Formats: sequence, C-alpha cells, structure tokens
Amino acid sequence: MSEMTKIEIITRQSKFEELKEELNKIGINGMTVSNVLGYGAQKGQKQTYRGAEYSIDLLPKIKVEMVVCSVPVQTVIDTAIKVLRTGQIGDGKIFISPVSRVIKVRTGEEDKEALL
Repeated sequence: MSEMTKIEIITRQSKFEELKEELNKIGINGMTVSNVLGYGAQKGQKQTYRGAEYSIDLLPKIKVEMVVCSVPVQTVIDTAIKVLRTGQIGDGKIFISPVSRVIKVRTGEEDKEALL
C-alpha cells in the first residue's frame, strides 16, 4: 500500500483559481474546498465605515483539502508555495498529516483504490 497523506492549504480567496489550475497540472484530480474564516499573524483588519473605525477579527480564507498517494507530497507543497507566496502576511499555511485508511462509501474500495 502506498503512503497516503492529507494536505490542507489555507490561503487567500483570490489565489484559489490559480492554485486549482496548477494542482490539476501536477495530477491532483480531487479536492475539497471550503470557505472559512480565521486569522493568524494578521490579527484581522481595521476598516473605517462612515467615519467610525472598526475591527474585522476573522478574515475570509479558502481551505483546500486533498489526500495524495501517487503525487509526491513535496511536489504539491512546492506547487502551492510557488502560487501562493507573495511575501506578505496572509499568504497562508500548509498542514501535512498522515492518513491511515480511506474507504469509498459507494463501492467499499479502500486506500489507494478509494482515491482513484
């Protein structure tokens, strides 16, 4: 059995389409995408509305999740960094976790076969 790894990428919404296209080019053919709210080093943003300053603590982000076994994890990481890195606060985070088992509900297939 090939090693399976879950990769979670949290980044700016504006970078999602470009990220998706580049991941498709390296063979990522399935992902789950969620609109999420959060903050890290940014600690939110200050904005002014009708002369009053207010704070937006949670910023809109995109969370992209995928489980890989045939595409090398480092290739996914390198591709994501190439697309997402601007050098500014808010570029995002990449989380890597091992996956011990996957089951496709419809067919009962497991592990690598369940991912195809």
